[in-house]
Amino acid sequence: MSDKREVFVSVDVETAGPIPGEFSLLSIGACSIYEPEKTFACELKPINGNFDANALEVSGLSLDELARTGLTPSNAMRAFSHWLLTLARRNETLVFVGFNAPFDWSFVNYYFHRFSGSNPFGFTALDIKALYMGATGCGWSDTRSSRIAEKLKPALAGTHDALRDALYQAEIFRLIRSELIDKS
Repeated sequence: MSDKREVFVSVDVETAGPIPGEFSLLSIGACSIYEPEKTFACELKPINGNFDANALEVSGLSLDELARTGLTPSNAMRAFSHWLLTLARRNETLVFVGFNAPFDWSFVNYYFHRFSGSNPFGFTALDIKALYMGATGCGWSDTRSSRIAEKLKPALAGTHDALRDALYQAEIFRLIRSELIDKS
């Protein structure tokens, strides 16, 4: 067991499509899981015009609007990295936490490496769906956020706003830990 303190960070993204590089990362929302008042949010300029209509419909974001108002990817990732460094000291480990973490982490990892050279999370990514499945023994189909919310009764709800969803995910994570893991 490591003596390094782990700093859990809930991260949610909205994108223009299913894979990084081909489609743009459009918004990032993040919060410290155990200090949820510590938040980060930004919207990014698209890297190209590719989009999946369903992705834009779900998020309500506009590529044209973000091209005018979003941060450049370099500035966005630099700001995100600086914020992350305020959460963890040099000898502490940042842990990326997401609901369907493989999707969100793939965009964040790609953008950190492409636009800032390195990812402050390294290769840490903890998936809330997998954590819930392991804690309850349920099937994968029971890891949908609506099913988890039925069981855990969070105060917040998912909205497809990256910051609000990061806060919701943080609450779900805390509930899984306190109600299902720490009690066993």
